[in-house]
Amino acid sequence: MIVRKILLYILVLAGCAAYALPNVNQHRKKHTHNNERIVLRHADNLRFSEYEMNKAQRLSGNVILAHAGMVMHCDSAVLNDDSQTFDAFGRVRIVQGDTLTLKGDKLHYDGSTQMAEMRKNVVMTHRNQIMRTDSLNYDRMYNVGYYFEGGELIDGKNHLTSDWGEYHTDTRKATFNYNVELKNPKFKLITDTLHYNTITKWAEIVGKSNIYSGQDRIYTEHGFYNTVSEKVRLYKGTKAFGKDRIMQGDTVYYDKKTGVMEGLGNVSCEDTKNKNILTGGYARYNELTGEAMATKRALARDYSQGKDTLYVHADTLRMFSYNLKTDSVYRVLHGYFHARAFRTDMQMVADSLVFSSRTKKVTLYRDPIVWSDNKQIVGEEINAYMNDSTLDSIYVDRQALTIERVDSTHFNQVASQQMRTYFDTQGEVKENRAIGNVMVVNYPLEKDSTILYQNYVETAQARMFMRNRKLYKIWAPASHGYFYPIGLAPADRTKLPGFAWFDYIRPLSPDDVFNWRGKKEGTTLKPSIRREAPLQKL
Repeated sequence: MIVRKILLYILVLAGCAAYALPNVNQHRKKHTHNNERIVLRHADNLRFSEYEMNKAQRLSGNVILAHAGMVMHCDSAVLNDDSQTFDAFGRVRIVQGDTLTLKGDKLHYDGSTQMAEMRKNVVMTHRNQIMRTDSLNYDRMYNVGYYFEGGELIDGKNHLTSDWGEYHTDTRKATFNYNVELKNPKFKLITDTLHYNTITKWAEIVGKSNIYSGQDRIYTEHGFYNTVSEKVRLYKGTKAFGKDRIMQGDTVYYDKKTGVMEGLGNVSCEDTKNKNILTGGYARYNELTGEAMATKRALARDYSQGKDTLYVHADTLRMFSYNLKTDSVYRVLHGYFHARAFRTDMQMVADSLVFSSRTKKVTLYRDPIVWSDNKQIVGEEINAYMNDSTLDSIYVDRQALTIERVDSTHFNQVASQQMRTYFDTQGEVKENRAIGNVMVVNYPLEKDSTILYQNYVETAQARMFMRNRKLYKIWAPASHGYFYPIGLAPADRTKLPGFAWFDYIRPLSPDDVFNWRGKKEGTTLKPSIRREAPLQKL
């Protein structure tokens, strides 16, 4: 008796606990099954026999079946009431609400899982989106339709095709895999995997992909593309190919309408027609104006002058293009600050510089220095003119000083207010012209390359002619010349005012242009005062 009471007490407690806890199975059933049964709304003909076709009802003529908010129309159907499934044939059409329609030639529908399997000539329409295929499964429980034997999605002007694809009617997002192609009157995109949002029109690209638009092509392995605004965000292995240009970077942003392209991380922008490359940790390029900018280890390389390449570095490099739509297009490069340049026959250092591909001229500002072989040139402003493969001439304005190293202790020097140096086709100095307060220090070499004496000259202007790296003629209108045995000249006539040998600053290689080394204290030039003509007052 006591045992029976104990058992009864346990059963009562278990029943209370079961009543108090949420019905997990019932909750799951609500999401995975539907309690509503398939309803036959109409059929011109109905045939049923419990001994035939597993008690299935055979329906024909304007058949209408309904289930859980879905209405199906067809020519004929077989309805199994026990398993809550049916097969429909001929002009099959499913309507769900006022936004979703699914058409095909054949359908199998499972009411317990709410899975519709449509076959042959399938068309699913949801709002403005149309999906076409030959085999499509639509999961009403998760609001997703997918094909697996090839199909297409039409979204306005966007036409997507792939081997496998799915479309979510609740989020209006689609995913496509294998041989994916997205076409639009403005572009074509080919990729392996694509996620597409029909609301925002953003397409996410995954895998090796190409975007074609006119003459432009973009390659990437991961990125986003907006089919309406034509904006692009690319994050892996990106290269953009345009007319006569190639841009690449770890991350690239591009706006087709504005023509602006930005790159972050290992960025390069190459002009294949004019043969120059702009690189840096950050770069910006406008294809409509031809303007480009680079920072963070910015480097410009110009290989338009033959086999030798000019390397230019500065904190910021900006390039401007002129006459873009003509045959006379040219570029102007601005570099600031800590500008350094290297070419085999010439090296340069300055606070800032400007290079024009039309005039082949480099202008250096604020404490500039130019080296060529064993020669060094300083001044307040230096202009270097280049030929296809060699240096043509150098013009120095204000406080010009040319130094040629003879040996470790002797230096030929020319100082003046303005100076122009001309080079031959081999890159050797052939003539040096100096104007204004000219001072010359020269150490002639004997045949055995020894130095026995020194010349010192002061004049208003001078022309010095070189042959085989030796001074063989000098011209001056009126001058004061002095001759000193070696080692006996006064100190101020051995080294001219402002003399300094800046070999510790000179760029030694293309990579060395990134290493800024400033002048030692006391060796910087003090800009001369340039007075303006007084204005007349009436």
